[in-house]
Parts: sequence; C-alpha cells; structure tokens
Amino acid sequence: MLLKEIIEALVFASNKPLTVKEILAALRGALQDADDEPVREAAKLRSGEVKGLIQELRQDYDAQGRSFQLVEQSEGWTFVTRKEYAVWIRQLYPESKPTRLSGPALETLAIIAYRQPLTRADIEAVRGVAVDGVMQSLLDRGLVRISGRAEVPGRPLLYETTQVFMQHFGLKSLDELPNVEELRRVKLPTATPPATGELFPAGAGSEAAQTAPEAPSEPAEPTPAAPAKEPDPEPEPKPEPLTLPEPSAAPRTIVLPEFPGAPELPFQDHADTDPQEN
Repeated sequence: MLLKEIIEALVFASNKPLTVKEILAALRGALQDADDEPVREAAKLRSGEVKGLIQELRQDYDAQGRSFQLVEQSEGWTFVTRKEYAVWIRQLYPESKPTRLSGPALETLAIIAYRQPLTRADIEAVRGVAVDGVMQSLLDRGLVRISGRAEVPGRPLLYETTQVFMQHFGLKSLDELPNVEELRRVKLPTATPPATGELFPAGAGSEAAQTAPEAPSEPAEPTPAAPAKEPDPEPEPKPEPLTLPEPSAAPRTIVLPEFPGAPELPFQDHADTDPQEN
C-alpha cells in the first residue's frame, strides 16, 4: 500500500474538499484503530510531504489521460471531472440546467470581487445605473452575500463574494483574479454619504435664514404720565420687561407667557431602504 493511494482514498471518500491539515489529522487518527506498519508510516507524514504526494497524483492523472483531476479549491483538495466531458455528465442532472449570467450581472459581480466589501451606492456610482434587480439575482444565486454595514451615515449594507463564487470560478483565493493588483489600484468613483446632522440641502441654509421670522424685539419701557393735581408723586417703579400700561390707571405689569422654543426637527437617516435588503 503506497502513501499516494491512501491520500487518494481520503480525498475520494470525502463529501467535501479536504485541506492538508485535515488529511494529516485523518492519517494520525488512524493509529487509534490500527497499529500496523503502513498506518505508522502514514502517520509520520508532514505537511510538505502530503503536498508533494498530491502533486504526484495530479501528474499521474494527467499522464494517464483520466477523465477527472485533482484540484485545489478555496476549501481544500477535491476531485472534479474535466470540462471536456460536461455535455454527457449534464444528462445525469436534467433538473439543474446551467444558466448564464447577464452582462450587467457579470459587471456588478466583478466590481464586488475586486473591491469588496462594497455598498450598493458605491456599485451604482461605478456602473452609473441602478443595480437593484442585478443584486437580487446575485444574492439568489449565492454568489454574493451581505457582510455587514458600513460605518457611514445611514449604515448601508455591505456586499462581498461567497465560497460559491470561489468554487464556480475555480479560485483558491481572490488574489488569483486576473490583473488583480492593477485593478485594485484603479481609482473608482464612490458614493457621497450625506453629511451628519444636515437638515437642509446645500445652499438652503442662507435662504432659510433670510426667510426666517425675526425674533420680537423688546419694546421700549413706557414712561407713564404723572397723575394731574398730585404734587410730589411717588416715583414710579421701574417696570419689568415686556410690560404694558393701561390708560387712566396705575401701570400694571403684564407678564407674557414664555415663547416656547421651536421643536427639534427629526433627522431622517438616509439609509438604503430597499425592501429587498430588509
């Protein structure tokens, strides 16, 4: 029994891709069930040796012209059939006909893949059109997902690609995207977030100030006439602010009710209220 065949059996029997770490764990865990020479020899393998054996298996399959190959995906190593046999294999799964992405969907997906995480407003700023329907299509296919909220006014949703995207395009990491370094440095337009606490649009502040009613100025203090035929009248007390005299009578202080302050306008948060995101 060769070590290559042991690794081949592990990858073939697994219902998900296996990482090198998981292969090593299976090799060493076998010591609990058996203690013969092949088991002890396999348990001694190290990470670099496992990677070397996997490369030998790949070369063997290529040399033999097998209909399948051993590939590394983002989640580990797995067997896949070669694309030359897709037309026959597809007949086994008639209910899952492949559907192609439209041009706008591919453009939107590429923007997210190279610049993730992104808000919907940033994507629309790059494409110049609304992307509501396209984003819903990508979400339904599982190619993108909501990863959180941006730390800007309104807290819009952030989008990023998924493991389904990585598997669909055969990528181990996002660094394998074509021209990734160059395209990540390209300056793209971004959405302008609303200013925090801004209640009026730009330029409206001066107009509002011009049309706002002026606060009532304090009336001048009246000087009541001294009563006739009364020598040495007592000096009139200094009236309180905002007082009005009555004719033919001693001045009486009228205390006006305090003018209530204008209620604070509610600030509407300019969040992305698309019902598809809620």
